[in-house]
Amino acid sequence: MKEYRELAQEILEYCLRSMEYGLNFNTQGNISVRLPDNPDYFMITPTDLEYDKMGPADMVIVDSDCKVHWGVHEPSSEVTVHMATYKHRPDVNAIVHTEPIYTNAFGIAGQPITGSMVNMVIYTKGDVPIMPFHLSNSTEFGNLSAEVMGQKNAVVWANHGLLTVGPDLRTAFKTSVAVESAAKVLLMSKALTDKPDLLKYEELGIDHSL
Repeated sequence: MKEYRELAQEILEYCLRSMEYGLNFNTQGNISVRLPDNPDYFMITPTDLEYDKMGPADMVIVDSDCKVHWGVHEPSSEVTVHMATYKHRPDVNAIVHTEPIYTNAFGIAGQPITGSMVNMVIYTKGDVPIMPFHLSNSTEFGNLSAEVMGQKNAVVWANHGLLTVGPDLRTAFKTSVAVESAAKVLLMSKALTDKPDLLKYEELGIDHSL
């Protein structure tokens, strides 16, 4: 585990930051990262442990079949969802699941989070789709979540939360923050006009391979 201590510390720091930013409460949410020297293994947060009580040694290492290879805890109860996402998206090296308030409001309403803010549109590669409610602790849920997300970098689980992905943990987390910020602004803009001026990813003229 010594060789992965820095990675474990990084995951812990982003867990604590998710609480600081109001993206998670209690034991909600989870984070995983693909091991840089072994792409078939992943470090993930443990199940049912508060972030402010968590240390680097509490992280769990699993393989793509969810088998635990290191750790004193069980992995997150949504480990199967993470593994299904990695399977569908080999370009992804980090996953962040949070339960932010404004994002969840759109999930409950069944309305996608459309392009109110340019940073969200760039990070997510367009509007953030809503996946209908299902219980989340299964591979089937993970497969459906990945299908709804497609090649975008975020999906909202109705009545539950947000999942974002990225080539690294910093980018995946920045995407979570951008989605919640855009959701808040979009909700406020709808109080001012029924026709907010929204951005389309395809019309930004950026390199779509990013």
